[in-house]
Amino acid sequence: MDKRDDRQRPPARPTQRNTPRPARQAKPGEKPGAKPSAERPAAPKPPEPMRIAKAMARAGLCSRREAERWIADGRVRVNGTLLTTPALDVGPKHKILVDGQPLPLAEPVRLWRYHKPRGLVTTHNDPEGRATVFHSLPDDMPRVISIGRLDFNTEGLLLLTNDGELARHLELPETGWLRRYRVRARGRVSQADLDKLKDGIEIEGVEYGPIEATIDTFQGANAWLTLGLREGKNREVRKILGSLGLEVGRLIRISFGPFQLLDLKEGTVELVKRRVLADQMGPTLAAEFGLLGEIEPERPKRFQAPRPLRRDDGGDETAGSKLGQPKPGRPKTGREVAATRASRREERGPPVPGSKRSGKPQFGGGGGRDGGRDGGGRGPQGSRSNRPRRGED
Repeated sequence: MDKRDDRQRPPARPTQRNTPRPARQAKPGEKPGAKPSAERPAAPKPPEPMRIAKAMARAGLCSRREAERWIADGRVRVNGTLLTTPALDVGPKHKILVDGQPLPLAEPVRLWRYHKPRGLVTTHNDPEGRATVFHSLPDDMPRVISIGRLDFNTEGLLLLTNDGELARHLELPETGWLRRYRVRARGRVSQADLDKLKDGIEIEGVEYGPIEATIDTFQGANAWLTLGLREGKNREVRKILGSLGLEVGRLIRISFGPFQLLDLKEGTVELVKRRVLADQMGPTLAAEFGLLGEIEPERPKRFQAPRPLRRDDGGDETAGSKLGQPKPGRPKTGREVAATRASRREERGPPVPGSKRSGKPQFGGGGGRDGGRDGGGRGPQGSRSNRPRRGED
């Protein structure tokens, strides 16, 4: 026999298949055989009770202040009872009717940038029957409310949201977010006169805070200015420049805090990425509004709203046509082409920083990872002191 057979071999190691796993000891108060608590899916947390006005705002119907007015007007019922005071907490078990319709469920918080054209009112219903911003939005847009306002003849960046509570947070008086405007004004002014606005000014008993104002260029009898302000009182820019002897002919808002107009075309509305919005709101408020942990498309969807109708020389309505232009079908002459180009250059004024005509970065940042197409720069991070107030110029 071979000598190797005489050697003593070590015992075979038991395999995992042959070795039974010891049974898990149940914890006190736990049924035998139950899965560990870490493996069981957590039950969804029920919505916490909130004030009725806040619930209406979170549903995107209106702001909290407007909800209180609706309640005072007798437009809200809870469990069949007409509500007369906003001092009521409601939860999932309450049946809420607004104008006879059930309160819609709150959707995920969204924010849009909108390039408002001139000739639109920032309201849902205008008593004078004028065209409104919300009637001019694309049909596939959800119900939204504006963050602040822009006057009938003011154009540029207007922020929209489907959450009234978000609008309220961004409209608080202690905001601190800087809003910048490009202004074409008729008249003459010196930079020394504009520098005096850094300390604020009082006009007809109303005090206005510090304003940053610079002269960009002069074009004939007009001056192009850039103004930055943090308050946003009603018709603030027009009143302040009017006190300096200037008549505002064109007013364009180019930024609101970290969000910028950039190359967004007139009448176009574009969704801001939730990641960008969460970064600007800060972790605390982002968690409060449910902005964390959601996966979204890489590129936000951009909607093109129809341009408002205008009347030509013959009284016919044409989409986006300008007064004095030749009607479609007849080619322009060389003089008409030159006059049109000169008029457009006069209307546009100097190129806006951050646009394709400029190549320079937009005021307040932009062009970075958070700046790009969403118009969100690396501005001040959102705390409760970094949110705009209502009532824009």
